[in-house]
Amino acid sequence: MTALGYHASHEQFPPSDLLAYVERAEGAGFEHVLASDHFHPWSERQGESGHVWAWLGAAMRSTEMSFGTVNAPGYRYHPAVIAQAAATLREMYPERFWITLGSGQLLNEGITGTDWPVKGERNARLEECAEVMRRLFEGEEVTHHGRVDVERATLYTLPESPPPVIGAALSVETAEWLAGWADGMITVGTPDQEADARRIEAFRERAPEKPVYLKAQHAYDADESAALEDAYEQWRTNCVPGPVTQQLRTPEEFDELGEQVTREQVAENVRVSADLDEHVEWIERDFEQGVDRVYLHNVATNQAAFVDDFGEEVLPSFG
Repeated sequence: MTALGYHASHEQFPPSDLLAYVERAEGAGFEHVLASDHFHPWSERQGESGHVWAWLGAAMRSTEMSFGTVNAPGYRYHPAVIAQAAATLREMYPERFWITLGSGQLLNEGITGTDWPVKGERNARLEECAEVMRRLFEGEEVTHHGRVDVERATLYTLPESPPPVIGAALSVETAEWLAGWADGMITVGTPDQEADARRIEAFRERAPEKPVYLKAQHAYDADESAALEDAYEQWRTNCVPGPVTQQLRTPEEFDELGEQVTREQVAENVRVSADLDEHVEWIERDFEQGVDRVYLHNVATNQAAFVDDFGEEVLPSFG
């Protein structure tokens, strides 16, 4: 079994196309999928944002791969409803579904009109939601009053084993905090693998037995300049430095800040290369840092070529 997965980016592609891409990815040798859960895209240029939970049932039916998604409970999603959805998928497709929980971004969670909390308060709400979900997964009747309210909720449909609850981290501080309550951690993989290693080490020091996943940001094309240009068009809004992006409400606001991002900055955040051997080297270093699974996100638009070429030239190095 390969420890490499494919990232299904709902902000970039229609769900019908993503269904075809995951089927193609399975045929190429990928065995895992990570899917994003957005209400809005990061940019008007991306221009998509299908509902991941509607898509997951179809994708898991048409493939045999494992699937996970990143969710921010406590805002547009009530944690009891997400627990029900996760339990249902894992009952239908045993052992194949897991969920990642994160503190969210205003871009998606702001649609409810909520007052957007500071990071510390968002973390506290996240941990509270995770505890509610875990109790529901165990079959408890849950009543809880705090940052979220739950009144006599019970999940009547449960899988044989509960979905693993993985925590999402973009900083060393969050990685340290997640180690105390999450079943594992997922973080981003960039060309700055020393920075990636610091997050991984921070989690591993406190939770050495728990798995670590990586969503690695790659841009591949047979032509290097085309790979960079596509990454710049599609992903520069995700290369804005600092936590300011957690406070932006609309794709237009992201695009406005993205105009200040250069192609050089994109190359600092995305592993851009036309050389498949270089992509292999990046991934090898990921695994050398003790990562259990790497989800490859080709931020460029040429998904079919990426899947085919990586299936033929990259995945065999990790089989």
